[in-house]
Amino acid sequence: MTSPLTTSTPEGRWTPRLWGTLLVLCAAMFLDALDVSMVGVALPSIGADLGLSTSSLQWIVSGYILGYGGLLLLGGRAADLLGRRQVFLVALGVFAVASLLGGLVDSGPLLIASRFVKGLSAAFTAPAGLSIITTTFPEGPLRNRALSIYTTCGAAGYSMGLVFSGLLTEASWRLTMLLPAPIALIALVVGMRLLPRTRRERSRGGYDIPGAVLGTGSMLLLVFTVVQAPEVGWGSGRTVVSFAAVVLLLAVFVAVERRSASPLIRLGVLRSGPQVRAQLGALTFVGSYIGFQFLVTLYMQQLLGWSALHTALAFLPAGALVALSATKVGAVIDRFGTARLIVLGFALMVTGYVLFLRIDLDPGYAAVILPTMLLVGSGFALTFPSLNVQATNGVDEHEQGMVSGLLNTSVQVGGALFLAVVTAVVTAHAPAQADPQAVLDSYRPGLVVVTGIAVAGLLISLTGLRRRPGGRSVVIAKSTSREAETERVGAP
Repeated sequence: MTSPLTTSTPEGRWTPRLWGTLLVLCAAMFLDALDVSMVGVALPSIGADLGLSTSSLQWIVSGYILGYGGLLLLGGRAADLLGRRQVFLVALGVFAVASLLGGLVDSGPLLIASRFVKGLSAAFTAPAGLSIITTTFPEGPLRNRALSIYTTCGAAGYSMGLVFSGLLTEASWRLTMLLPAPIALIALVVGMRLLPRTRRERSRGGYDIPGAVLGTGSMLLLVFTVVQAPEVGWGSGRTVVSFAAVVLLLAVFVAVERRSASPLIRLGVLRSGPQVRAQLGALTFVGSYIGFQFLVTLYMQQLLGWSALHTALAFLPAGALVALSATKVGAVIDRFGTARLIVLGFALMVTGYVLFLRIDLDPGYAAVILPTMLLVGSGFALTFPSLNVQATNGVDEHEQGMVSGLLNTSVQVGGALFLAVVTAVVTAHAPAQADPQAVLDSYRPGLVVVTGIAVAGLLISLTGLRRRPGGRSVVIAKSTSREAETERVGAP
């Protein structure tokens, strides 16, 4: 249980300590997104300096995704059971050390290992940080405002990472690895003073060790299989067997969780319509955006000949819109509810993706690219905070870490899965000769897939508009000691 922490002054303003707490959590979220976006631009310089092949370079990115996406379920439950403050601070310290080592090593395998450790630590800071917010700020306007600021810090970190990487790589790729270290260290020191102390949850049924092993193993194998599939082939025996093993592990995991007195994931949570829509929304929302960003980066740098910094600045309007909306989206959520904003956000993103299909080899930025960036940025600003609010509202305090881990898993798996799908589609249409127009034509099917993923998210979110009059936006099935007990779900 969270220790008492005054959320506001009698005049309704947040206390300085509360702002400090939120900024520490935002710093961790900012670093997670920053680290993902910064490394991409630095890869050519890393390969040249360390003598790494293209397949080895892939693992500098994939190693982070593997650690992050594979251990999020465990990280979320660990925050509930071991104490959110403790888990957050320890993981943040590991992140700082791994960042320092990543900038100093002279070996490809050691660099990949440091990236895996950073992803692993982020798998604990992300759900712990989100659950600290949801247990510190009471459900309603205060939490909605805090979550809108928190989630937009991630988008700002991703956008700024592109800019920072373009600038720092000009001096040395090592600076892109080292930059997160001092920021994480400062956040760690401040967090030790400001973050509210929490008690460990008393688990009456003990720790779910089999569930932790099966859940972590299945997620690690799923992310690994998705990341490797484009290289070894989606129809190869290795990929098919690997996916079959994932299905088997997940089936056993579900069976174990149904019988466990203290499950890693209480399956009753997924009987809530709003919760399922939030998870599927996060999966398709992030999956479509990551695929879009990947294709646009290739288009701008390989076909238009833009520099890394020029490309980053092209994305900046979308990131700026998200950052500027940080303190305003919470009030909009209070007024209109999460369901309507998620629908509107998906609709804006679909429109932006459709408009981008007009690209050619000589586009006018203001007429072709900028409208898409503004629409995508607006959609991001509305959708991502709303998904976080919808996923965490109505959840008991002792399960906030679990739900946060589940949401972050949807984000990471969606990004990895749909990026691999988009890559496979583009590769399948790649021309035999590198004619610019033919290359551009090979990108279009990938953009159509990106649009289709967003449309799927829109259709899923539309089902959330069918609500009973006067019903709450989110009611999650309450926690029970046994899954066989009756659970109440208040929304269709």
